[in-house]
Amino acid sequence: MRILGIDYGERNIGLALSDELGITVHPLGKYTRKNKKEDKNYFLKLIKEYNIKRIVIGLPLRMDGTKGVQAQEVEKFGEWLKKITQLPIEYWDERLSTKQAFDILKSRNIEYKEGKKFKDQISAAIILSSYLESKRKL
Repeated sequence: MRILGIDYGERNIGLALSDELGITVHPLGKYTRKNKKEDKNYFLKLIKEYNIKRIVIGLPLRMDGTKGVQAQEVEKFGEWLKKITQLPIEYWDERLSTKQAFDILKSRNIEYKEGKKFKDQISAAIILSSYLESKRKL
């Protein structure tokens, strides 16, 4: 069962995809939001193309674990995505995933400015990897 990982942003959405067994994850790119119709068409096509059965969205909690305005926006997006795709949506704590993404890029000697192009999809991969790892421990 393939799972789509999402790092939500108001403008850009980072994407990652699991393999069929839910063992490995690879970055899938970044989607730049346009309008509701185009966004809907994009996600429906993506779901069909990769036979996605579940979606995991990073939830930006505050450092104390509470939800702020951005977390509420993510949940609104998740409800919209659930409505159009009819797939189960799960939220996963994404605290520090962007920092981890930049640390990974830095370790590969990729400059900050260049790394900004990849941070969303790497963050999505980190979110999805963390989610899958937690499921293996159960």
